Amino acid sequence: MRKQSLALCVVLLTAITGAVTESFAANNPNSSTLFAPTVPDTNALVTNEYAFWNADDSGVVRSDEWEVNSGSLFSKVTEDGPVYWTGAIDDGSPDAESARHTDSAIFRLTTARSDFGNVRVWFGLNLLRQTSTRSTPEQDWDGVHIFLHYQSEQSLYYASVARRDGAIVVKKKCPGGDSNGGTYYVLDEVAGAPVPLGKWQEMSASVRSNSNGTVTFRVYRDDQLVLTALDAGIGCPVISDPGKTGLRGDNTEFYLRNFRVTKR
Repeated sequence: MRKQSLALCVVLLTAITGAVTESFAANNPNSSTLFAPTVPDTNALVTNEYAFWNADDSGVVRSDEWEVNSGSLFSKVTEDGPVYWTGAIDDGSPDAESARHTDSAIFRLTTARSDFGNVRVWFGLNLLRQTSTRSTPEQDWDGVHIFLHYQSEQSLYYASVARRDGAIVVKKKCPGGDSNGGTYYVLDEVAGAPVPLGKWQEMSASVRSNSNGTVTFRVYRDDQLVLTALDAGIGCPVISDPGKTGLRGDNTEFYLRNFRVTKR
């Protein structure tokens, strides 16, 4: 009887320890961090679209960690510490230093690395304002979106976490179509409240390629699950290969901090 009781205690202890370990890993993403850039402690340009499209120009500002194919990425020292910043929103073409224009009305930021497979992307977001320009009129989907399995401008997934209309949406972009050479397909969406301006919130989204040929997504606000979506091949084959990650912003000026990618 003692041996049976002891064996039962061992089983229970093992189960409890496993649950605690899983909980610790879920709430301590740094234990499995794959990418976590350090924001420069300066007020300066990190990189911009000019550097992306003029790679041979010796005067461009490059980043080893980031690429910007539309808009400008700055570092800025604030009362909350160093943060990334889109700069003021406009639709003018920037020079090598983004001195007069940012073109961040359409802001596309991706990692230089393209080996992110089953991952969760986390960051702190502070929306400063949402606006519009002559070439980018106000849209319901203006806001901030997370790139997942980004292969190219025409082949990617993204999760909208801070849209003007408050909706939480996961979309897929397939090659061929009128949207910058591609077509968007909604995988799933739910209504939600717009993200308040001037307040930090943690946003995250995960992607996982499954053994049955599907791809699963989970979207979180302040670590609360708000949407789960599945791609079984809508529009074009699933995008299961690892790719880049990053953010897109539309008519939205924002601060970004604590960006990190962890194993999923």
